[in-house]
Amino acid sequence: MPGPHHFYEPRQGHGLPHDPFNAIVGPRPIGWISSRSAAGILNLAPYSFFNAFNYLPPIVGFASIGAKDSLRNIEETGEFGWNLVTMPLAERMNQTCAAVPAQVDEFELAGLTPAPSRLIGAPRVAESPVSFECRLTQIVQLQGLDGVKVPTWLVLGEVVGVHIDTDLLRDGVYDTAGAGHVLRGGGPADYFTVGTEQLFRMARPQVRSA
Repeated sequence: MPGPHHFYEPRQGHGLPHDPFNAIVGPRPIGWISSRSAAGILNLAPYSFFNAFNYLPPIVGFASIGAKDSLRNIEETGEFGWNLVTMPLAERMNQTCAAVPAQVDEFELAGLTPAPSRLIGAPRVAESPVSFECRLTQIVQLQGLDGVKVPTWLVLGEVVGVHIDTDLLRDGVYDTAGAGHVLRGGGPADYFTVGTEQLFRMARPQVRSA
């Protein structure tokens, strides 16, 4: 039998030491977003709310809670990069979380190399084994049930270019478990990774004709 449940209405507070929402909706891929301002200043920042939303065209998106440098750069230029965070890059990704002035280059701050993209002006993280080149499709300011807009913007972009380290292609299939993805958890400092021990397979049910 199910045990007792903790119930709360978010508008009235959760009554717990840490908001469980982020822990429940997780772990989540990290949106390690690279961008360049119209003035040419580079920016690199990780976003906890990130995911893929469509196959063809491939569309990814992240939510900027507050009007941050990434959002402003993408509004100015209409493009951004996404870079995969793996275990060897976890500490340097964390360094790019620092709240620094807009003129600070997080690539330099974290000892990372900006690599030129092929189709957009925003750079890739050279050390990352997978990068997406993205062009902006929509920016949506979120709102609550009451219709009041909140200071969070959903940024959506079409992936127009994909870079994959060939070591991660096994017989032409991308090796998610072998890549060592880093994912964001729910606690203040919680992260997770993916490995072969988490892997299991289920084939989709076949539709039987009558």
